Amino acid sequence: MGKKAVHFGAGNIGRGFVACFLHESGYEVVFADVVDKVVDALNATPQYTVKEVGVDSKDEKIITNYRAINSKYDEAKLIDEISTADVVTCSVGPNILKFIAPVIAKGIAKRSSDLKPLAVIACENMIGATSALAEHIKANTAPESLEDHHEKAAYGNSAIDRIVPAQDPNAGLDVTLEKFYEWVVESKPFDKDSDVKTSAKVERPSIEGIKWTENLEPFIERKLFTVNTSHATAAYYGYNRHKTTVDDAMRDEAIRAKVEAAITETAALIVAKHGISREEQDAYKEKIINRISNPYLADAVERVGRAPLRKLGRKERFIGPAAELEERGLSTRALLGAAEMAFRFQDVEGDDESKELATIMKDNSAEDVVTKVTGLSASDKLYSKVVEVVKKVQADSQD
Repeated sequence: MGKKAVHFGAGNIGRGFVACFLHESGYEVVFADVVDKVVDALNATPQYTVKEVGVDSKDEKIITNYRAINSKYDEAKLIDEISTADVVTCSVGPNILKFIAPVIAKGIAKRSSDLKPLAVIACENMIGATSALAEHIKANTAPESLEDHHEKAAYGNSAIDRIVPAQDPNAGLDVTLEKFYEWVVESKPFDKDSDVKTSAKVERPSIEGIKWTENLEPFIERKLFTVNTSHATAAYYGYNRHKTTVDDAMRDEAIRAKVEAAITETAALIVAKHGISREEQDAYKEKIINRISNPYLADAVERVGRAPLRKLGRKERFIGPAAELEERGLSTRALLGAAEMAFRFQDVEGDDESKELATIMKDNSAEDVVTKVTGLSASDKLYSKVVEVVKKVQADSQD
């Protein structure tokens, strides 16, 4: 019997990034999704193309050996697939993890004790996404089964880094994404001799493209506080200054300077906190600037800026690094400027969070806005500075 992976989320990241690596590593991929049109298209189409775009070249990969299950209607079938899979991955968005957890829990419960533990890896733009998914799964597991749960499943947090822009509406299942990628997964949950409680049968899943590490945090924070911070900063400033796409925004020298200033501040944190050399981080920073400026990966500022409430969260791309920098007595001016642009991202067509943000900003004091949106409290050194940012945005909306 060949290797099998169940992947939740058959969107562009799922098809173009995760499933591509699973396919190239010899797995049959079983997609699970709730979008009828996508599920039907996958089941009706024997292959699709992943197009990798660099600044100077393009490559194409043909993806085959996959099936799709509509998890709205075929839960029993999905449970059976999970119970015999080698790997479960997901790219559904952090807020959806709690909704996919119950069916994964049922699949794990049905799993034979003769099989090696199911490898579960969440591929989300979220720190500790797999740990969060694991908690939801365990909350849906019978208490008497939790003691030996590690015999049936192993959970590895991961950091993913690849820009997948909005796609041509006529592309069908084909996906265009950038050539550069990084997929880093913590190794300890899959190593028998680690200090993590594991099964004697546990193994690292054999997926080409994964970089294994004992300490994931530096990779997660370097990516989140460089790639995501820069991308969102360009999008929010771009939206505020009526640019159409991120690469268009990056051609504006003033916006480019704002982006570079923001990730210069985050670089100071990464160097100080994780021991990465200044030279290495500067080189990484320059690479990211070039990546988000790539005209072949043009992405609308509204799409990149969507979900501002999440992006203004306590552990997210602006407030997360700024709070730590403020505690260290380091500059946060550029990050606060980017956060201001995010607070101004209100009532954007097609984005529910931007509309919710507008309501919160209108109906609450600046202090309450900061507490509700960012999770900062008055005891945080950054708190008063963010309150001033919110007051400024609220005052401008009343002019």
